Amino acid sequence: MKNFKSIALALVAFVSFAVNAQTKKVDVSKSTINWVGKKVTGSHEGTIALKEGALVFKGKKVVNGNFTVDMTTINTTDLDGKGKANLDGHLKSDDFFGVEKFPTSKLVFKTIGEKGKGVYAVTADLTIKGITHPIKFDLTVGANTASTTLKVDRTKYDIKYGSGSFFSDLGDKTINDEFELTVKLAF
Repeated sequence: MKNFKSIALALVAFVSFAVNAQTKKVDVSKSTINWVGKKVTGSHEGTIALKEGALVFKGKKVVNGNFTVDMTTINTTDLDGKGKANLDGHLKSDDFFGVEKFPTSKLVFKTIGEKGKGVYAVTADLTIKGITHPIKFDLTVGANTASTTLKVDRTKYDIKYGSGSFFSDLGDKTINDEFELTVKLAF
C-alpha cells in the first residue's frame, strides 16, 4: 500500500508538472551559433547550425532544455576560397569533429539555478563525437530569446589535433584546447 501511494504521488507530481510546463521550440532559422577557435598565431571563426531545440518553462522560469546541433554545417567565416574549403573540410574530418560518423552533437540541461533578472546557471550534458561530459554556463532569457557564451574543452571529446596538452614541439602550430560558442536563440 505504501508503494502504491508513492507511485500515485509521483504520477500526480509528474502530471502536474507536465500540465504546468510549456515547451517552446527554438526557431532554428532565426537562431545562431558562432564559434571561435584560437591558436598561437591567431584565430578562426565561423558558424554552425542548430538542427532543433527547445526550452521548457514553468510559468516564466526555465526548467529544462535540449538542443541538437548539425555538425555537418560547420562553416568558417573568416576565410575565403581554398583556405576556407580546406579548413571546413579539416574541421569536418576525424582529426576534429568526424561529422560523417557523428553528424550531430547534443546539449541536454541537467540542473538549472535561478540567478535573477532572467539569468540562469545551467549544468548540462554536452555530447560531441559520442562522448558526453558536463558543462556549466549562464543562460540569459528574455522575451522569446535566450543567449549564452560557453567554452568547450575539445580534448575531453577526443579532439586532440594540434593540442599542446598532448603533443610537444608544435611551436606556432599549437591550437588552444578550448573553443568558444556564442549562442543566440529565438523561439
